[in-house]
Amino acid sequence: MTTSTGTDWAAWQESWDRQQEWYMPDREERFRIMLDMVEALVGTAPRVLDLACGTGSITARLLRRFPDATSTGVDLDPALLAIAHGTFGGDDRVRLVNADLKDPDWPAELPYDSYDAVLTATALHWLHSEPLAALYGQVAGLVRDGGVFMNADHMIDDTTPRINAAERAQRHARMDQAKRDGALDWADWWRLAAQDPALAEPTARRFEIYGEHADGDVPSAAWHARTLLAQGFGEARPVWCSPSDTLLLAVK
Repeated sequence: MTTSTGTDWAAWQESWDRQQEWYMPDREERFRIMLDMVEALVGTAPRVLDLACGTGSITARLLRRFPDATSTGVDLDPALLAIAHGTFGGDDRVRLVNADLKDPDWPAELPYDSYDAVLTATALHWLHSEPLAALYGQVAGLVRDGGVFMNADHMIDDTTPRINAAERAQRHARMDQAKRDGALDWADWWRLAAQDPALAEPTARRFEIYGEHADGDVPSAAWHARTLLAQGFGEARPVWCSPSDTLLLAVK
């Protein structure tokens, strides 16, 4: 969709997807399994909370696969939310909320008290373990009984240092080659965003909020599962993994 400002939001979504795939070539497979598990556990018309939604990558795929679903996207990044608003403006299945997940009162900003599924991807590694555990407690309060939470993210097992080092070396060699072939990395993408008249101001604000890089933690999948169980979920385990990423599913 192109707005009156001349901004092609679909092109920005596509650009974001390609930039993210530079880091995670199997990103679409990860989303597919996430939505498979949504269908398996809560059906094809779920009320979803897209947590730290960014541009709405999960929401876009959710609605494409399940047209009767609804989604609440919550994020603090003004630039990525601008792309989400440009993409989903006029779609009454989508609500977008500007809120800080580090603020203990952020759930009060949501339009609903409970959700069939809370989904997040490549986002919560911005948080340290203690605030992440607290966030998991809040998420447990938002997921209905029988509902699901899924987090797809970097989850590093420190007990396998040789495997980790070999995987990282191979992945970075492939990333370097892709960059030589013209792929945009994170920094390149944000430089382009800063040059777009519709994104320049929100991009400046997002760097004031976040800085350049995440300073959070990447605990193991076992840590995530233990923490979710301690915070009130009934079951939790990985349902998909690559050498560097894990999709962890918890059922209330």
